[in-house]
Amino acid sequence: MIRLIRILSAWLAATSLTHAPLAAQDTPRPPSADEVPIAILVDVTSGQVLHERDADRRFVPASITKVMTLFHAFELIEDGYLDPRQTFAMSEATAKEWGGRGSTMWLGAGDRVLVDELLMGIANVSANDGSVVLAEGQAGSFEKWVEGMNARARSLGMTGSHFGTPNGWPDEGHTFVTARDLVRLGEALVERHPRKYARYMGKPGFRFKDIEQRNHDPLIGRIAGADGMKTGYTNEAGFGYLGTAKRSGQRLMLVVAGVGRGSERARAAREYIEWGFSAFERRRLFDEGDIVGRVRVQDGSARSVAVRAPRPIYVNVPRGHEAELRAGITYDGPLRAPFVAGDDIAELVVEVPGIEPARIPLLADETVEKAGFFARLINGVTGWFS
Repeated sequence: MIRLIRILSAWLAATSLTHAPLAAQDTPRPPSADEVPIAILVDVTSGQVLHERDADRRFVPASITKVMTLFHAFELIEDGYLDPRQTFAMSEATAKEWGGRGSTMWLGAGDRVLVDELLMGIANVSANDGSVVLAEGQAGSFEKWVEGMNARARSLGMTGSHFGTPNGWPDEGHTFVTARDLVRLGEALVERHPRKYARYMGKPGFRFKDIEQRNHDPLIGRIAGADGMKTGYTNEAGFGYLGTAKRSGQRLMLVVAGVGRGSERARAAREYIEWGFSAFERRRLFDEGDIVGRVRVQDGSARSVAVRAPRPIYVNVPRGHEAELRAGITYDGPLRAPFVAGDDIAELVVEVPGIEPARIPLLADETVEKAGFFARLINGVTGWFS
């Protein structure tokens, strides 16, 4: 397999993507490396990395681990292996080890809890006890649940991450992540499970057993459009955060890690998000369903297929910079049939001066069947002259 690229030169000329410099504005700036040694800010709606710093360095996520526990639970609910209406009981052994340990729902031995309540407690008050009760109740053991978490990580391409617990409690380095991997996880959670995400995450607090606790997320209630996700802290790891906010259809995903103080983490997170929304101009390139171009097909009932935009496609351009964009369609070639309309078969890559390229998946506009013997023979011969 080779990676092919088709440059959209005609499209670039037609859409006049060379713009005069935009007026510079007074906008927040990303915090310094001394303040935030690990960081990444991504516009997940365009696929652009707006800022990164040591984003592939492994670190201990602490309670940010619980985002993977929530994602694993959401996937299990979707597949019919977990039901929010189920109840799980806290065993004597689990109560002895985890009762009241760190962030907690204050579960006791024999307490029976709805999965719905466990998910709320994990998402909004970082319940260590709730994470373990959920893991043992669904998978039968702590270890089997963790196996499931790591399988999910592999499926998302989180190649720099591994999980050893469902709650992020220190485990001698068995649990580690990278900032780039956490963005993959956060994006998958929001995009695959928007209704579950909206139900369980981003609440100001959680009341259980007549005990009211507040969510310590530094963005919720303070930054417009903020709706989650998770803080983390240990003496070893310092203060970290995976968070997101959405405004006018644009969603930014942020990771900061290794911060020295909780107040510095809160300030840095808010500065990053405000900078991300204010330091760039969004340009709309395609509407949902627009045909972006065509890619060649081998051994198919057609020799090429149109690819379309799965959603409105925007690109971020830094304010105060001339924005001469370059765009191309990339795909693994030769693209082999069969595939059906709506399959993800290519990628639009838009290069923007000063930041990472935007990368947006493109969908097949029609179904292409595998060609019969004679059709393949004709395609092969005509391919010599094309």
